[in-house]
Amino acid sequence: EVQLVESGGGLVQAGGSLRLSCAASGFTFDDYAIGWFRQAPGKEREGVSCISSSDGSTYYADSVKGRFTISSDNAKNTVYLQMNSLKPEDTAVYYCAADPTITIATMRGPPLGLEVWGQGTLVTVSS
Repeated sequence: EVQLVESGGGLVQAGGSLRLSCAASGFTFDDYAIGWFRQAPGKEREGVSCISSSDGSTYYADSVKGRFTISSDNAKNTVYLQMNSLKPEDTAVYYCAADPTITIATMRGPPLGLEVWGQGTLVTVSS
C-alpha cells in the first residue's frame, strides 16, 4: 500500500521549534520528490518546502526561508521538516505529498495532481 504518514505536530509557543516527520512506504522512495504543504483555517493549501530524494535539491517558500529546514533519510524512507522560530502564522495542518516531480510552480500554486498525500498533522503556535 502506497502511504505517507506525518507525525510531530503539536502545540508550541512562538519562537519555539518542532520537527515534523513524513514516513513513506509502498513506493520507491529514491524516485520521488517529497513536499510539505500547509493549510490554515479558512485558507488555501500552500507549499512550504520540498526535497528531491534522488539529488537532495530543496525548495523553500519565502515565508519559511531561514527558519525551516527540510532533510531526507533515504535509509528510513523519511523526510523531516525542522521548524524553528515558529510564529503564530505558521499555525496550520501540515501535509506531506510525494510525486516523481514536484515543480516550483506546484509549490507556489495550487498543489494539484500530486500522487500521494498524507493525512496531515496539526501545528499550533501560540503567541
